[in-house]
Amino acid sequence: MWGKLPCIVDFYADWCRPCKMVGPIMEDLAKEYKGKIIIYKVNTDAEKELSMLLNIRSIPSILMVPKTGQPTMKVGLMPKDVYVQTIRDVLKVQ
Repeated sequence: MWGKLPCIVDFYADWCRPCKMVGPIMEDLAKEYKGKIIIYKVNTDAEKELSMLLNIRSIPSILMVPKTGQPTMKVGLMPKDVYVQTIRDVLKVQ
């Protein structure tokens, strides 16, 4: 078991245009799934060591970490419905 709630980690950079487009999607998901998942944001420029440790080579990278089981990484800008489906499939949250 990883934590009390499943989480999403949004790896981004301030200069990244696709990252800026993912930001509002993550904000919407945080509101819609409040109390069911936690969403963290990690600035890859500020957290270079963590980004290297997790092998973040392209941004945006979205790490989905379920309460149990294997985490899943989504790379690149995707429509909100893809993130929602991944939340359902990987995080097992409806």
